[in-house]
Amino acid sequence: MTTTSEPGPRPRTTEPGAEHRTRFFDHRIPSLRAGRYVIGNRQTLKDVDGADRVIDATPQPFDVIQPRFSFDPTGINARFPVPDAVGTYSQTLAHINLDAPGLPWNRLLGPDQPDAVPWMALLLFREGELPEDPDAVGLVKADTVRRLLDPAGGSPGRPPALPPESLRPDEYDEQCATIFVPAAVFDAVKPLPVELGYLAHLREGGRPDATRAGDDPEPDEGELNAVLVANRFPAAAGGRHVAHLVSLEGFDEDLIAPAPTEGVRLVSLASWSFTTEPDSGVGFGDLCQHLATTDGTTPRPAEELRLRVPTTAPGNPVGPQQEALDRMAGGAVALPQRLESGERTVAFYRGPLTALPARRLPPAAATRLDSPGEALIYLQQYGVFDTAYAAAFTTGRTLALADAEFRAALLEFRSAARSAVRRLASHPELVARAATALTARQLTAPLAFEAFDRLLTGGDGRGGGARLTQALDQAGPQLRAGRRRTAARTRRTVGDVRAVLAEPGVASLLTQAAPDNFAKVTAWLDALRRLEGLDLSHLVPDARALPDEAIRFAYLDADWVRAAVDGALSVGVGHALDADLNALATGGGPVPKCAVLVNSSLVPNWPNTIVNGYVGQRVVEPVRDAVFGTQIRLLLYPEVVERFELAEPPRGLCFGIGDVGTIELREITGDRIGYPKGEFPRPAGFARFLRPGGRDVLNVDGAGDALVPALSTAHGLTGGRRISSAQFALQMIDAPQAQTFSRP
Repeated sequence: MTTTSEPGPRPRTTEPGAEHRTRFFDHRIPSLRAGRYVIGNRQTLKDVDGADRVIDATPQPFDVIQPRFSFDPTGINARFPVPDAVGTYSQTLAHINLDAPGLPWNRLLGPDQPDAVPWMALLLFREGELPEDPDAVGLVKADTVRRLLDPAGGSPGRPPALPPESLRPDEYDEQCATIFVPAAVFDAVKPLPVELGYLAHLREGGRPDATRAGDDPEPDEGELNAVLVANRFPAAAGGRHVAHLVSLEGFDEDLIAPAPTEGVRLVSLASWSFTTEPDSGVGFGDLCQHLATTDGTTPRPAEELRLRVPTTAPGNPVGPQQEALDRMAGGAVALPQRLESGERTVAFYRGPLTALPARRLPPAAATRLDSPGEALIYLQQYGVFDTAYAAAFTTGRTLALADAEFRAALLEFRSAARSAVRRLASHPELVARAATALTARQLTAPLAFEAFDRLLTGGDGRGGGARLTQALDQAGPQLRAGRRRTAARTRRTVGDVRAVLAEPGVASLLTQAAPDNFAKVTAWLDALRRLEGLDLSHLVPDARALPDEAIRFAYLDADWVRAAVDGALSVGVGHALDADLNALATGGGPVPKCAVLVNSSLVPNWPNTIVNGYVGQRVVEPVRDAVFGTQIRLLLYPEVVERFELAEPPRGLCFGIGDVGTIELREITGDRIGYPKGEFPRPAGFARFLRPGGRDVLNVDGAGDALVPALSTAHGLTGGRRISSAQFALQMIDAPQAQTFSRP
């Protein structure tokens, strides 16, 4: 489904792009079908008198053996729904994938049936429909082929009418599994012979398109599988279901006429059961459509998708009214405020998320904040405050005070940095080396150790150890003479210390004074820039801005985040030097640029929903993906995304209809085969393509409003032309649905 900020076409289901080739083929007709054959050889000789002499050789019988009453279950490649699955499948057509690509067509359904009609079908039954399996758990009756075909075998249901000459002698002793289907049930669910051809096809899943040669390569035999699809949807009310891959050989006449009153006994070649849960009528597509549209058709206007409280403006707003409307349009709300003087008034507040890009603060206001009072914005004309940045400062400070580990790391880092910068102020010769040769160890190690290291290494330019030898030689005479060496000490002011911070290389060197603690501080502040630690009330101060089953888009105010960072760093600040040292920790990662908030049951019910943000055709990965409570999801992006997509979690290739009662028409010709071309049907609703009787059986190509003719017309086929079984399978793919929101 696609929605834009302006009225447009009805939202539709789209399939996320696939890089792997999947092709569908109609059928695999064998050059020689399974059965009993005789090779006859006749030679005709010309006699000298011109008469023909015919010599007949002995007939040579042979059999083409293929599975008929059973086959190896290891030949089953896949089944959907998977055996014993529990889920909502009321819009899904069960299918089975067989390794042997020619198996459904290796024998004829009946003597007068076309080659393309398979002899097997996948039938779906519900609880209470099969007398021998009332709970639909997959119970079958095991018997031999001989007893199955014996009219007096004693089992209810008429067996298949197979010509005796078609059976090999050893087949009579084969074991087989059978099910008894009452006449009424069989007549309700049986596919017509013409429908059998549409319910079976070949699938090829080969190498990616980029590696294939030519426009239409030959099928990869190793990648071909036969697929049989059921013609019936599971019950919307839920319950246990059983799928049987049955042989319809010998029942070809019963497919076009009423079943015998005693019912039929079918050979079950494979079976499995699953449980479908009651369908609430609200699925992934329904929820996405509600997020994107107002009535299932009309896209929601862009203004409604912004994170702000809905307002009703007066006809001609005056100055104060317009000011309030403008601020609320940006995402602010009016809240009660109590001034320090005790007066009660109202003030505007908003969090870091804004409905419109926030106005950048003037350069004079972009300095470091030392208190929340400095961040208050007074609207003098109206006598009210904008408390957004003051609240941000307080929020950051509160979060920092609540985190003992961060507090300890911040205070220890500043303590180490203070000592280091004071040493630099007391020893100007170290400042000159800060940008090049000075190391963090030299900055933090005791000065006596540093002086002794210079004596050992000859740090004054002399040879190693020369200065130490001279000092030792002179020490004795100087002590005997009573001379003491004293160093002149100069008292340094705070101004001198702060001035050192402006020297080249000093700031980066001070960050290494306590590297582990500094890393903890910057990591915590980067998390704050991603709004970690903030609860939902900070992001959405009024629940009306993000109602249930809604999606909202917002910008991030970098100045709000900066104020929160200043608030966090204000913890434990005792004087101006501490505040200056805080600046060393403010150069962390960038602030995200935009946010998406989804408040929907999509979040708990489809936790693996795929979300994609795009700038042009480029995918932008979120810097944060978090869930608040049970059904509110927050995504932050480093750029303002132009398109945002919610995609249903992948579930493999299956068949059925979407939540809104439509399928995705796909191109069947040209170089864009398989690409979406619009929704079908319009108006939405698949009930018209179901057989009467309330058993949810698809009218594929029967009397009345059938699906195949309608799909053929939708693709512009006229003059009796029909889509093929492969093209039908392509249309019935129930691909993961996707909902796209485009930025105006």
